[in-house]
Amino acid sequence: MGADVETAVSALLRGELAILPTETVYGLGCDAGDARAVAAVFQAKGRPQFNPLIAHVTGIQAALAFAELDARARRLAEAFWPGPLTLVAPIRDTAVVCDLARAGLDTVAVRAPDHPLIQQVLGALGRPVAAPSANRSGRPSPTTHADAIEETGAFASASLDGGPCRVGLESTVLGQVRGELVLLRPGAVTREEIEQIAGPVASGLGEGAASPGRLARHYAPSKPLRLDVAQPSAGAAWLAFGPAPEGRPHTFNLSPGGDLAEAAANLFSFLRAADRADALTIEAAPIPRVGLGEAINDRLQRAAGKVG
Repeated sequence: MGADVETAVSALLRGELAILPTETVYGLGCDAGDARAVAAVFQAKGRPQFNPLIAHVTGIQAALAFAELDARARRLAEAFWPGPLTLVAPIRDTAVVCDLARAGLDTVAVRAPDHPLIQQVLGALGRPVAAPSANRSGRPSPTTHADAIEETGAFASASLDGGPCRVGLESTVLGQVRGELVLLRPGAVTREEIEQIAGPVASGLGEGAASPGRLARHYAPSKPLRLDVAQPSAGAAWLAFGPAPEGRPHTFNLSPGGDLAEAAANLFSFLRAADRADALTIEAAPIPRVGLGEAINDRLQRAAGKVG
């Protein structure tokens, strides 16, 4: 365990906050069972306290200490953990993940992240870490250490630089409603991949209170954002996808080759770059609504305030 990891673990044990890398986005982490530390995360982010946090663990056995994972949930965890899938399950031990972290619900959102640095922290700490994205609430999620520091670094006693996030899009959140698997938040694990393991998955937009990251306006830049713009306006910053004219100012191509995984990895960093550009508005090209495109479109719609 390196010195930086030791510093982060020590900060968490003292009830302080640490910026931690995952494969999805950077998180602002705290001990998930420490209500004062969780409250400090909410304060740092300006996050509404009805929005639950994800408890990060090393793997299935650590999750079973406080979450009731049924056979179907265990199959999904075995298939996708460590990785970008969050499971919402009944809470077993409320002392391990406090009421505030769960937004008062009798369920808990849990996942095992796939990044060696946060895995080292989790292993050394021996407790789950609540680590929502390390941005101010409603802002685009940070996918680099520099962006995380810019957003919430002033509130963290430690930070780990794990390089650019490999996935760059938040985890898929999957829950159960009346015995039915429900996709509460699209993410890096696609609906199709889940259905290959666990069967049909329903859409759960009406169950958003049970899932992190479901505010109507979320991931939002400071400038107005227009969606599905095939031909950008003069003077607008443009999030292109696929072949695009060369030389146009303020063009940020999510994937020149039309690759959805590349677009997902670039989404938040390019959205931030477009927000910093000398332009009055941001316009986004159409993104196919298949596979990862479902999650990309979900984030863009929330950034534009189009989900309510």
